[in-house]
Amino acid sequence: MLYVVSPAKNLDYETPPVTETYTQPELLNDAQELMKTCVTLTPVDLSNLMHISDKLAGLNAARFAQWQPNFTPDNAKQAILAFNGDVYTGIEATSFSQQDFDYCQTHLRILSGLYGLLKPLDLMQPYRLEMGTKLANTRGKNLYEFWGELITNKLNEQIAATKSEFLVNLASTEYFKSVKKKQLNAQLITPMFKDWKNGQYKMISFFAKKARGMMVQYLVKNKIENLEGLLAFDMAGYQYNPELSKPNEPCFTRNIED
Repeated sequence: MLYVVSPAKNLDYETPPVTETYTQPELLNDAQELMKTCVTLTPVDLSNLMHISDKLAGLNAARFAQWQPNFTPDNAKQAILAFNGDVYTGIEATSFSQQDFDYCQTHLRILSGLYGLLKPLDLMQPYRLEMGTKLANTRGKNLYEFWGELITNKLNEQIAATKSEFLVNLASTEYFKSVKKKQLNAQLITPMFKDWKNGQYKMISFFAKKARGMMVQYLVKNKIENLEGLLAFDMAGYQYNPELSKPNEPCFTRNIED
């Protein structure tokens, strides 16, 4: 079983990593190619392109200017420990044992606008470049065209290497659009997470993001390899709800108002 998640906008390069193990991104040469375009962008360009504040635009222009492809533990950090959003709060990778990290490295992939596809322990330097950004580049008018089939091909390589029957999509719609679903050599499973509110089950973004991360934690720590194990997910009060589930879209619900 292979699973994918989105990256996070927030980053943590202050907290020391809890493992010394690291690897290098497989699509680093492509990231270098994309960076040739990124370094030409001014803070004003970035503010308009990404719809971010002048302060954030200045920060990210500086990150692009300082970026270099020679990644070491001194100038970069493992992706799963560097990202710091709701999904990663749910993953709680700082609680992983080395065995968990090793398993996670084989079974989890992180989609990225700049790096394409990251293994959890791949070193990365700080950046912000969301997959949906309409950045004209050497390969097309946006990042989906830049990455083309590369991400899907890498996923299929790992599906074959792990003999995975399922690809579990725990990423956002924006990021998973970078994957060519019809070309995947595995059955696609997209879990849904809903909370009881105002008399009905609804997907609440904050809770759903954290639940996606918790499912990663559950799959990693329990070394889940089959659909039956996935459906047994029960963290934070969530339970599989067959009535609200669809084929390939298992729904997990909880009653937070109780």
